[in-house]
Amino acid sequence: MKNRLYYGDNLEILRSREYFPDECVDLIYLDPPFNSNRNYNVLFKSESGADSEAQITAFEDTWHWGETAEATYDDIIVDAPHKVATAIEALMNLIERNQMMAYLVMMTARLVELYRVLKPTGSLYLHCDPTASHYLKIILDTIFGGSNYRNEVIWKRTYAHNDPMRYGRITDTILFYSKNDDFLWNTQYTEYSEEYIRKFFRYEDDRGRYRAVTLTGPKISLGDSGSTWRGYSPTTSGRSWSVPKRIIRQLGGEEALSWSVAERLDLLDENGYIYWPPKGSVPHFKQYLHEMPGVPVQNLWTDIDRLSPHAKERLGYPTQKPEALLERIIRASSDEDDVVLDPFCGCGTAIAAAHKLGRAWIGIDITHLSIALQKYRLADMFELVSGVDYAVIGEPATVEGARELARDSANEGRYQFEWWALSLLQAKPVGGSAGSRKGKKGADQGIDGVINFFDEDEKGVKKARKVVLQVKSGKVNAGQIRDLKGTVEREGAAIGVFITLERPTQAMIKEALAAGWYESRTWGKKYRRTQILTIGDLFDGAGVAMPPQHGTHQRASRWKGGSVSEDGESQRDLI
Repeated sequence: MKNRLYYGDNLEILRSREYFPDECVDLIYLDPPFNSNRNYNVLFKSESGADSEAQITAFEDTWHWGETAEATYDDIIVDAPHKVATAIEALMNLIERNQMMAYLVMMTARLVELYRVLKPTGSLYLHCDPTASHYLKIILDTIFGGSNYRNEVIWKRTYAHNDPMRYGRITDTILFYSKNDDFLWNTQYTEYSEEYIRKFFRYEDDRGRYRAVTLTGPKISLGDSGSTWRGYSPTTSGRSWSVPKRIIRQLGGEEALSWSVAERLDLLDENGYIYWPPKGSVPHFKQYLHEMPGVPVQNLWTDIDRLSPHAKERLGYPTQKPEALLERIIRASSDEDDVVLDPFCGCGTAIAAAHKLGRAWIGIDITHLSIALQKYRLADMFELVSGVDYAVIGEPATVEGARELARDSANEGRYQFEWWALSLLQAKPVGGSAGSRKGKKGADQGIDGVINFFDEDEKGVKKARKVVLQVKSGKVNAGQIRDLKGTVEREGAAIGVFITLERPTQAMIKEALAAGWYESRTWGKKYRRTQILTIGDLFDGAGVAMPPQHGTHQRASRWKGGSVSEDGESQRDLI
């Protein structure tokens, strides 16, 4: 399958030639985690002291210097291209071992691989925080070559606010690089403002509003473009004819482009595209408003709004970006059927935007929580089915694979197993932090996940109900079922579900049966109040016995094909 999601460390996945052969991707967008709200000075403190360690613990959104960063630094010095190794060594001498340097080292290793997998005509967009953008630009210049730097795009991501003792920080930086000079580019446009239209498109005829623009360019030509037409010679003003090719092609086809200047000007005049001023004989071209594509997008983007707390497309992911932002990037630097890669795909906005625009896509993320969010989003928006319409690589496919995930202590296996197991039932995790590899200890109060639904009470009034879930990857016993029953009572839940990697004991089953039933007035059915599901059961297609589900996570509404406008603005009809 060309569309794929990978669970795991993107560096290891990108280094796999089986997954990513050389030059296989057309466009890369990455928005690596970086906590812009943290005190800038903390990023440069040595990590040798106890105080720093306490701060590191609280700073979970980014990397910090440790064995992994040290090993990655060593690999870059030994194996990376000479210029890259030299640049990293210089930055190490400048910054020393701290969180900022760890961030740069880890990013460099990934950017080297991203450069390798990018096609010669491809482009890369790195979305970053201004705190680190200047260092990242040095690294990108080194890997891609300074001549392949295209733009620093500034996106106004929020509105004005008070930042004590500094100017308000309301922008993000997007660094745009191509692999070579011959890169794919589709100019993007925005609409003219009403003020601009009133000021410049002042004339109107039967064809519509237009402005009169000169038909000459600033250079003198002794050839055909300097010839006299209708008694006017542009060379007398130090200029030469400049005839719009787009309209000539539109009026006379490709062959008209080879006609003489006089013949092309006659073609314009015959079709009403020449404006003759009342005073003088200098001809102008009628540039019609409805035939103009708009204003070319510049490198300051203020027209794409942030996702407000109540935005329809918001899915509850803290670093979620607007779909319109990704649509613009994807339209500009890829064509239909091209492959778009997001190696830090989070909640999958780049993936969703790529699918809407007819691109193939690949996403990578290191948490099962993010992979689950993307699977929900793809199902809700496009009715895509995992394993049928796209592949998910790195998820457990067997009970033994699930056991290996749970044992992966180096990657917070307990939490990854928990989130993965909950995703099999589309349950909403409790205590999980989107974008983080850890859950919050003690925050769940005995609840790992929730499924919400509606049912009627005794008076026939619709009420919100819930199923609470616990996930266990280790040894299990009847006492845990009794604890779950107590949690159900405390929370006023309808049903409690115990998900276990190991087979339940007879005492556990007996304890669950003793909990009795939940009776649904709406559906006229009874459901076991305490249920036990093994991972093997879930692989066999079992689910929670409960009234039909009405929602566990913030859902993306079904996408209707064609609801993306020509300038890339989405209809943003997410709920």
